[in-house]
Amino acid sequence: MIAEADISSVITDHLKSLHTAAIDAKNGYVEALDDAAGNGMTGLFKEMIDLHSAHADELKCALQKLGEEIDDNGAFMTAVHRTIFSIRSLFNGLGKSVLPGLIDGEERNASHYGEALNIPGVPDDVRMILIAERAHINSAIAKMRVAERS
Repeated sequence: MIAEADISSVITDHLKSLHTAAIDAKNGYVEALDDAAGNGMTGLFKEMIDLHSAHADELKCALQKLGEEIDDNGAFMTAVHRTIFSIRSLFNGLGKSVLPGLIDGEERNASHYGEALNIPGVPDDVRMILIAERAHINSAIAKMRVAERS
C-alpha cells in the first residue's frame, strides 16, 4: 500500500510538471508570435498564449494551496521552442505548416493531464481544474485540425 504522503508527493510532482509545461508552451507561442511578425498563424498563437497563461496561473494557485513553492521560469523546452520557431519562420513564415507540430505538442500536453487524473487521491478541486484544462487543450487541438484542413 502506498502511503498518503507518497501519493501527495506524486500529485504535486505531476502538478509541477504540468505547470512547467504550461509555461514552456506559452513561451513557445510567444516566440512564435514574435517570429511571425504579424503573418501566418498569429491569431492562433495569441489564443494559445492566453490558454497556457491561464492554465499556468490555475496550476500555480492549486500548488500554492498544497503548500508548494512555485518556479515561474519554465524549463529547457522554452529554449528549444525558441530555436524551432526561429528556424521555421525563416523558411515559411509560421503558417499552416507548423500545425502538425503544434497539434502533436498539444496532444502530448493533454495526455499528461490524463496521467495526472489517473493518480489515486487527486483532490476534487484539483481534479476539476485538470479536467477543465484538458478539455480546453482538446478544444484547441480540434480548432487546429480544422485550420489544418482548410
